[in-house]
Amino acid sequence: MAGFGQDVRPVKAASCGATKPRKDDAMVDRKPNGAKADANREAPLDVLIAGAAYVGLTAAVSLKQARPGLAIAVVDAAPAGVWQRDGRASAIAAAASRMLEQLGVWDEIAPEAQAITEMIITDSRAADPVRPVFLTFDGEVAPGEPFAHMVANSDLNGALRRRAAKLGIDIIEGVAVSAFDVNGAGITVHLADGAAMKARLLIAADGVNSRLRDLAGIKTVKWEYGQSGIVCTVAHERPHNGRAEEHFLPAGPFATLPLKPDKDGTNRSSIVWVERTQDAKALVEGDEFVFEHDLEQRFGLKLGEIRVVDKPRTWPLGLTLARAFVAPRIALAGDAAHGIHPIAGQGLNLGFKDVAALAEVIVEADRLGQDIGALDVLERYQQWRRFDTLQMGVTTDVLNRLFSNDIGPLRAVRDLGLGLVERMPRLKDFFIRQASGLSGDTPRLLKGEAI
Repeated sequence: MAGFGQDVRPVKAASCGATKPRKDDAMVDRKPNGAKADANREAPLDVLIAGAAYVGLTAAVSLKQARPGLAIAVVDAAPAGVWQRDGRASAIAAAASRMLEQLGVWDEIAPEAQAITEMIITDSRAADPVRPVFLTFDGEVAPGEPFAHMVANSDLNGALRRRAAKLGIDIIEGVAVSAFDVNGAGITVHLADGAAMKARLLIAADGVNSRLRDLAGIKTVKWEYGQSGIVCTVAHERPHNGRAEEHFLPAGPFATLPLKPDKDGTNRSSIVWVERTQDAKALVEGDEFVFEHDLEQRFGLKLGEIRVVDKPRTWPLGLTLARAFVAPRIALAGDAAHGIHPIAGQGLNLGFKDVAALAEVIVEADRLGQDIGALDVLERYQQWRRFDTLQMGVTTDVLNRLFSNDIGPLRAVRDLGLGLVERMPRLKDFFIRQASGLSGDTPRLLKGEAI
């Protein structure tokens, strides 16, 4: 299910009804300065987190809420206030929603979240006039609980920052980690501005091109797909009724994800469109009329006339899997540990699962009086998460190779497989639970339970 759990919607705030900055956002968009900065940076920490996006912020809130006595700070290379200008949206699985509710964040986000109530899957060529539906999913994991919601990134980030501020977590922005030294019972982290911070544990949540992963000497398995994802938002005449669609096309999947109407009541959907890299570049950089024509050919007219309301953007697609998730005094989480193809839509939700597992391991170790940064403690987290991540990486790789082609025998096999799943309710339920993040050895936070 392309786009589920991915950042999928770059939009202009004026054209899409993006959330306006709150009056109290200033208190959570902090960059300590002067004597206060020196005090914040010189005081020894229990946990320092690099990266102030969803994975890093959720890790900070999860740990601080469970163990208020832990000294926790977040450092981020992005300048202060950048998050408020993020016009994208992400698909948040049911398990992640339960986690955010347990952390005191979801109730603030929920009014602006769009529930995904139905999912349909087709397999065809871009020019085919009719796209037969091979597979449909009702969008609930339990009565009244959708398996995913679309949430504006600025809403999610702001809610996490406000919760972090209430818990007393410092967020230091506009400065990157340049190096670190592991010294016995702790780690000294050197920042780009010359400051140094000491902690017992460093969590690297600094993205798929993680500098901290490289500094730790952790190798990766990595390759490119020769594909790029195109993301944009479209307005349309008729309501989507909460339905998401994924069309498997020869160049890659084309997904539409439902969004809440904007402030003017305009119906909107987010587009995740995978094309061969050279074609994606030509589409985005070329004539707007050609882009809209090709988009309409894939989107169809079922929701009436459509129009693009923001500037489309692209990003290259590949597979990146860290060979280890931990090293002495450091743990990788989110995209720093794994970057996968969006065809199954599990990227962001894998990150939430990392956070839930890592927080549970750290909290339990702290309660037992153990060293939370010791390698034997961190290896419990690695053992919990590494196989699941490897399995998802392999699955998305195989799915992409199976569906992103126009080979006749393969098309027949995959369409037969989709048809069989459609006729097997129990198997459909299994896939729903996979998409909702509730399968496997689920950490307590993802069940909505405290740690």
